[in-house]
Amino acid sequence: MLTIGDLARKTGVKVPTIRYYEQMGLMAPAERSDGNQRRYSTAERERLSFIRHARDLGLTIEAIRELIALSAHPDQPCAQADEIAGAQLASVRAKITRLQALERELVRITSCCSGDQVRDCYVIQALANHDLCEGEH
Repeated sequence: MLTIGDLARKTGVKVPTIRYYEQMGLMAPAERSDGNQRRYSTAERERLSFIRHARDLGLTIEAIRELIALSAHPDQPCAQADEIAGAQLASVRAKITRLQALERELVRITSCCSGDQVRDCYVIQALANHDLCEGEH
C-alpha cells in the first residue's frame, strides 16, 4: 500500500491533484489506515497513471470518466474508445491549424518591423489595428 505522497512521487501527480481526482470520481476514495492516512493499492497507482497519461494527451475529465467506465468491460467492442480518441485528435488538429495561423501572422508582423523607435514599430501598429493583419487568427 502506498501513502498519497508515495503515490504522487511514483506517478508524477501532485497530491492536491490526486485528491481532486478522487473528488471528481475518477478514482475511488482511498482506504484509510488506523491513523486516517490514505492508502493506495497497485491498481489505484495504475488508474492514476492512466488518468495522468490521458490528461497529458489533453483528454477532458468527462472523456477520461467514459474511458474508465469502458475499461471496466474488457470484452466489449472498443469503438467508443476509438471515437473518444478520434474526437481528441480532431481537436488537437484544429488547435494546430489555429496555432499555424498565429505563427504565420507573427512571422509576418515581426518581419515587417523595420522601425528603430516604438512609434514606427509595425508590431505595435499591427497589435493596435487588427485591420493590418492578413487574416483571422
